[in-house]
Amino acid sequence: MPFLYLGAKHMVTGYDHILFLVGVVMFLFRLRDVVLYVSLFTLGHSLTLMLGVIFHIGANSHVVDAIIGLSIIYKGAENLGLLRTLGWRVDTRLAVLAFGLCHGLGLATKLLSLSISPDGLLVKLLSFNVGVEIGQIIVLFFVVCLLNLVRNRSGFAAKAAVANWLLIVSGAAIMFHQTSEYLAS
Repeated sequence: MPFLYLGAKHMVTGYDHILFLVGVVMFLFRLRDVVLYVSLFTLGHSLTLMLGVIFHIGANSHVVDAIIGLSIIYKGAENLGLLRTLGWRVDTRLAVLAFGLCHGLGLATKLLSLSISPDGLLVKLLSFNVGVEIGQIIVLFFVVCLLNLVRNRSGFAAKAAVANWLLIVSGAAIMFHQTSEYLAS
């Protein structure tokens, strides 16, 4: 239970993960699409979380968090159509999976820093991962409900543009902060 709680708490309080998920689901109108993209993100972060901890593969947390900031910038820019303007053609499903792998490496790095006992490690990892998914479902429930409320009102496109610029600025702030922390360490 402690690892289940820790995983859920990490997702519910992890503003960087929440910002990325907001970017992912902002223009997904069908439940099927939300499930597809969130499943790809989940597959990515579950894979690197499990393998990273089992094989003791981590990375500097500041570098991983800077990449997570970059993932938020990417989603905001993609949602605004800036990548198409630059001529970049990226399969959004693969991008979400790839950034899921980065987010999972961050989770693995954080768990490795806890020096978890190897006794019952697989159960602890599965519990943490289930907790992350429970937290993600809770966050997505509120995000999708809120988005559904504003999507049907006039001016959604303008509000979405502002929200995506805020994602870019937030991601940049996270990326620059984590990069400066890395350089200072």
